[in-house]
Amino acid sequence: MDPIATDLPPLTIRGRCVLPIVQGGMGVGVSAHRLAGTVASLGAVGTISSVDLRRHHPDLMRQTQKSRDKALIDRANLEALAREIRAALALADGRGMIAVNIMRAVSEYAAYVEASCMAGAHALVVGAGLPLDLPELAAGYPAVALIPILSDSRGISLVVRKWMRKKRLPDAIVVEHPRHAGGHLGAAKIEDLEDPRFEFARVLEETFAVFRELGIERESIPLIVAGGIWKPEQVRSLIALGASAVQVGTPFAVTEEGDAHPNFKRVLAGAKPEDIVTFMSVAGLPARAVRTPWLTKYMEKLPILQKRAKERKDCTLAFDCLQVCGLRDGIEKFGQFCIDHHLAAALAGDTQRGLFFRGASTLPFGTRIRPVRELLDYLLNGRMPGAEA
Repeated sequence: MDPIATDLPPLTIRGRCVLPIVQGGMGVGVSAHRLAGTVASLGAVGTISSVDLRRHHPDLMRQTQKSRDKALIDRANLEALAREIRAALALADGRGMIAVNIMRAVSEYAAYVEASCMAGAHALVVGAGLPLDLPELAAGYPAVALIPILSDSRGISLVVRKWMRKKRLPDAIVVEHPRHAGGHLGAAKIEDLEDPRFEFARVLEETFAVFRELGIERESIPLIVAGGIWKPEQVRSLIALGASAVQVGTPFAVTEEGDAHPNFKRVLAGAKPEDIVTFMSVAGLPARAVRTPWLTKYMEKLPILQKRAKERKDCTLAFDCLQVCGLRDGIEKFGQFCIDHHLAAALAGDTQRGLFFRGASTLPFGTRIRPVRELLDYLLNGRMPGAEA
């Protein structure tokens, strides 16, 4: 598969030159080897979401689906992660980059870092918390690029300063705008999502000022902006502002090569603006998703569920996917549902029980499901596939 040509400058990360488009990591299982490998094969950055990838492997599900053995489930997920990385690398065939997205908030965060490095991932992209310890965890793999996901210049300054003391700089930084992105969002509260400190122009300007203060050359840490990007004019405008690349999530989730069930893609592609809602996740972060039958009922019952919140003896699915979970730990102000259960239902195409994370913006091809190649070509070069397709 031939890489896509463009007149936009390439993104360079740890010596690798790639197209200035990063496909965002989307779990559970939405961005696995087929999507990430296809994106990389065309010369861009494909990202595997690390969480609960056993769900793509029938043999691992047979071993664990009814198990209450956390250690067994964790081993299965680490095996699935390694399989997905190897399959993506094979599909990419030496082109682009294969990254792994790891949530700092998951309980097996350190194990996912180690497993991703061992399996040959080119980069680790870490969000949902400050990855202050990532340089130590990946110290044995100096060729692997380390990329934190942050949302404002204050967070960027903190991480860069901490990492500098460890003799490591981020190889790039994803700057996610929580007002537009899907899934877990980089703000402490829903009321913070509109805060002007997250505006791309402001974050870029303030971050470059931080770099100057610290004596860091502007080009040495590429800034990759993410959230609400769906048309080529945005890509070029943001690069002109100083970004080195853009990260795009939901438009890739609904491509032909996306790893989720066709129903998942139809739910995201068919969602209207009024169907997209923001709520508090069990991880203690705001999240954005499509209002489906389950989510509608859940939000109606939420005040009662929060009043009844109490610490539980066991995790619903036994493997304690999160370090801190509102449902398991009885934290009233957090969400009160099993996130893995409902994300897995969405992956499988269950439109009644699934939690369908989605960004807030329009999709490039409307309700149409198109190949990754067409999406990349549109974002980079403005070529829109025929409306009759």
